[in-house]
Amino acid sequence: MPTLPPYFAALDLNQMLTDHPIGEDFTKRFAKISRDELRAQQNRLFMKCFARAWTTPFYQRLWGNQGIEAGDIRGLDDIEKLPVFSKSDLMESLEIAPPFGDFAGTDLRRDDHLPAVMHTTSGTTGLPQVLLFGPKTREMQNLLVGRAYLWQGMKGSDVVHSVYGHGMVNAGHYMREAVLHFTNAIFMSAGTGVETRSVQQLALMKRFGATVIVGFIDYVKRLAHVAREEGIDPKRDLKIRMISGHFGRENIKEISDLWGGAECYDWYGVGDTGIIMSEGPDRDGQYIFEDGHYVEILDLDTGKPVPDGQSGDLVCTVLFKDDLYPMIRFNTHDVSAIRKGSPGLVNFRRTDGFLGRSDNMVKLRGINVFPQGLGGVLTDISAFKGEFFCRAIRDAQGRDDMIVMVEVDTPQAPGLNEEIQKLLKTRIGVEMKIELHAKGALADLTEVDKRQKPKRLSDERF
Repeated sequence: MPTLPPYFAALDLNQMLTDHPIGEDFTKRFAKISRDELRAQQNRLFMKCFARAWTTPFYQRLWGNQGIEAGDIRGLDDIEKLPVFSKSDLMESLEIAPPFGDFAGTDLRRDDHLPAVMHTTSGTTGLPQVLLFGPKTREMQNLLVGRAYLWQGMKGSDVVHSVYGHGMVNAGHYMREAVLHFTNAIFMSAGTGVETRSVQQLALMKRFGATVIVGFIDYVKRLAHVAREEGIDPKRDLKIRMISGHFGRENIKEISDLWGGAECYDWYGVGDTGIIMSEGPDRDGQYIFEDGHYVEILDLDTGKPVPDGQSGDLVCTVLFKDDLYPMIRFNTHDVSAIRKGSPGLVNFRRTDGFLGRSDNMVKLRGINVFPQGLGGVLTDISAFKGEFFCRAIRDAQGRDDMIVMVEVDTPQAPGLNEEIQKLLKTRIGVEMKIELHAKGALADLTEVDKRQKPKRLSDERF
């Protein structure tokens, strides 16, 4: 037998597919699984992750500072004894042990370190955070994305046009791997408008008969507008039948209509964890992939679990991450809520998806305002052109306010400012100042042409 290279030697694909099936095997197994059976699998995987985490300096410090000992945790029932951690803890780790931090569980300076895939965050809020994945973790993330795509209807005959960015960020790379390794579709790595100009992307879509678009919805929307500017009718001239990406609070029907009635599917994940949950073919809430993730929703102020139906911080434990960088109780600071009621197509809990960011939250007169979530409200305004930017300000008397800058077709239209202000006050519950701008005028603030996720907030209060 030849010696396998380190990356492939660390993989057991058969075991991965046994624990985490895809395609018809996925729906057959998890449509019938009992919650007790599922909990047993979660507990088994959790204890492997917990044992691995104890070997890393990061968790030895994080848990040791809380007086926790290994014997204190005997299963998932004890998970609330462990503290949550977030990006700030990871950044501290990078300061303690530069340049890779001490959370991986291997010394990357040695020739015989555990195989690792490295990416970083975009670094828009400071030093980019290092992301590290072992072979199992990497392929599990790919597998779960592939599962979502197949469940949503991706086929081997599809040509998948990806507008995810590449470079050091993770998304574009692991979407390509997901489609290549776990579906039989053809993948086109177009990237963002900076990597491949929008007009050129449309030409590629037409030439190769793209049928599926994957990516962040802000740019997917912009691409549809560029098509119309170029005289291209997405319904008549292109063949897009499916869009899978990150809608958050965006109006899904609007995106579908822009692309000639394409079926649209939402899913959610973050760079560290990979995909956590996804809409299925019923498009009735996002199913948490509970065979791979243990999700808690915690109160924004107390950090305690909230009842189903109540929103809070989404905290994730990645149950397959027992190689590099174990993730136990990672606070994403993304806000979501577990849905009440019975399960749907599979026996996984469902959520309302991404509802906003708690760490970008601005509290105005006692109301929590999530700038990222305003886009879905603004789509009710026919003049809205899809882009907006928020400025949190504080006046000389210490009163906090928010200026919502909105791109519209006619900034001077009578009554439009008041209409938007009234809508936001009615839907959000607090009055905000409105500035109207022409289409494209906010590009330098949102950086929509440069970033996968446009900027939505400038906090100028401090």
